[in-house]
Amino acid sequence: MKLRVGQGYDVHRFAENRELWLGGIKIPYNKGLLGHSDADVLIHAICDALLGAANLRDIGYHFPDNQENFKNIDSKILLRKTVGLLREKGFEIGNIDSIICAQQPKLNPFIETMQQTLAQVMEISPEDLSIKATTTEKLGFVGREEGIAAYAVVIVTRDS
Repeated sequence: MKLRVGQGYDVHRFAENRELWLGGIKIPYNKGLLGHSDADVLIHAICDALLGAANLRDIGYHFPDNQENFKNIDSKILLRKTVGLLREKGFEIGNIDSIICAQQPKLNPFIETMQQTLAQVMEISPEDLSIKATTTEKLGFVGREEGIAAYAVVIVTRDS
């Protein structure tokens, strides 16, 4: 069995009059994230990590932000399509470790729901998906509450 590792990163700035979507769920907050899609930074980081592990380029290559059919798209759709691309190449998800960096809002109450939601989309066990949240201790753009960042590391497997 062959193991491959991928890493992903995404960031979006806050914007007025937008809903905040993280980990496939709507988070109650007074601002959302600006992006062509729903700007779900966690899903985007996971997609990039999965695509990288399978040597399938990146999320922008597969789902360009200049195509109207991706405008305001639910990122869970992008994640489902990404997992499909991996499985077409014979890969399966081993595990995912991810982290959301946000000064506000506090995300701990939503982590389990995110985990359940994303595991269902990817058809994996929630045990194989770790989601953590942290602040940046008021440092940088996250600390100034200008936006949110997310990181993901994945292991995918394929029979040799």
